[in-house]
Amino acid sequence: MKELTFREVIVEAMSEEMRRDNTIYLMGEEVAEYNGAYKASKGMLEEFGSKRVIDTPISELGFSGIGIGSAMNGCRPIIEFMTFNFSLLAMDQIVNNAAKISQMSGGQWNIPIVFRGPTGSAGQLGATHSQSFENWYANCPGLKVVIPSNPYDAKGLLKSSIRDNDPVIFMESEQMYNEKMMIPEEEYLLPLGVASIKKKGNDVTVVSFGKIIKIVFETIQYFKDKKIDIEIIDLCTIRPLDYKTILNSVKKTNRLVIVEESWPLASIASEITYVVQKQAFDYLDAPIKRITLPDIPAPYSKKLFDIWYPNKYTVINAIKEVLYI
Repeated sequence: MKELTFREVIVEAMSEEMRRDNTIYLMGEEVAEYNGAYKASKGMLEEFGSKRVIDTPISELGFSGIGIGSAMNGCRPIIEFMTFNFSLLAMDQIVNNAAKISQMSGGQWNIPIVFRGPTGSAGQLGATHSQSFENWYANCPGLKVVIPSNPYDAKGLLKSSIRDNDPVIFMESEQMYNEKMMIPEEEYLLPLGVASIKKKGNDVTVVSFGKIIKIVFETIQYFKDKKIDIEIIDLCTIRPLDYKTILNSVKKTNRLVIVEESWPLASIASEITYVVQKQAFDYLDAPIKRITLPDIPAPYSKKLFDIWYPNKYTVINAIKEVLYI
């Protein structure tokens, strides 16, 4: 085992896969000479050279299209967005080409491509740099959407994403890049589409994913002191969604709280709520409670931001509400 930061496991996962398969390359803004905007490709230019670690102009639509075209011709690109806020410029390529070419060609072409970079809020970065689009991408058939919440999961999920023959949206967080964790030295992969039960419990199920799940972990001691046992499920993959793990947990605990870093309308929580009430309604002892961001753009003011972004007390109150305490 060795201690690595989140950014270091991203470098390690990509590098290990690039050593294994010379059709894999990394392309994006500042990924080469600058070692990545967040140093998540540090040292890769030196090892793999400028034909496999490629700096691009500020043109997300352009280099995403190049990546998709190369995937059609036998390559396995990793496309880095400096932030997924900028991926909006590439959505035509991602949604209309990457996601659909396999089906439109009758399976003649696979598109083994990974689009990765930071997502969500990272503090006082303003409304246009603090958005979560996982539910947008998850709404598109043909895409897979992955959001790890810790360095261990990030490495295993990224390696699986790179090996997958479908386009994968791999979302990270600026605020997690410095987080450290003990990582096995031997190779490991984690399957896509399988949720992880981070803590087992019997009284209430809390489902979350990405960096916001950390505020759920902050509530464990509070409820332990009150003899309340919460079960925490980390989705890891948003599409395909692991409904089975959620349903089995709800059938055990009879209560559900969902926490996500997105707006409420058409959220992942909305989808989970629908499926649970359809397939496990008779097991519910309380209405499902969801926590999302408020239905407004992110404020810049620190005081307003602290009100806008959920915290552990938001989760504590939601859990107490479904427990009627």
